[in-house]
Amino acid sequence: MDQGLRGDVQVERILVYSFLQNCHNCDFREELDSLRSQVMVSPPKNFLSDEFDDGELQTDGNRSGRFSNGEPDSVVDEDIFRLIGAQLAEIGDQVAREIQPRVVNDLVQQFVNENLSKEEIMRRLSNTVEGLVRTIPLEMEQEKAMLVLAMVLARTVANKMPSLLHRVFNTTVNYINQNLHNYIVNLG
Repeated sequence: MDQGLRGDVQVERILVYSFLQNCHNCDFREELDSLRSQVMVSPPKNFLSDEFDDGELQTDGNRSGRFSNGEPDSVVDEDIFRLIGAQLAEIGDQVAREIQPRVVNDLVQQFVNENLSKEEIMRRLSNTVEGLVRTIPLEMEQEKAMLVLAMVLARTVANKMPSLLHRVFNTTVNYINQNLHNYIVNLG
């Protein structure tokens, strides 16, 4: 893939990064900045303005801010997924109030435990998201609720312990890719 993109998780990476980037009063800004190079294809734009890619060809022949998401003949505009991430962050602010601190503390302990494999941590994240979907009354479709909850948990864990951001970010991206990829692609 051009511009250094790896695999088909780029859409999820942009979505989760944008969600985290739109966190107010977060303690993981420095760690988040260190993730930018592995997530972003082009520099982020200000979502408060209507400044979106006009689709013009760049001098290298590529369309600005566009990439293939790994599916044949499909082009995804990363700005759309940044905007969706920012919008979901607003919903996440409301949802976060419903999550008990004990749930977050338990998840922090899972991420801190270096003896757990990536698969085991992702299984525990999945179980936590599924448990929250059952216990928190969210007036949205189940896939959207799972997506928002997974990203809220990532944000809350990273805010509680910023040094975990890279591990939390990658686990959340993989969880979303494995469980909600088609839903995410359809959002765009």
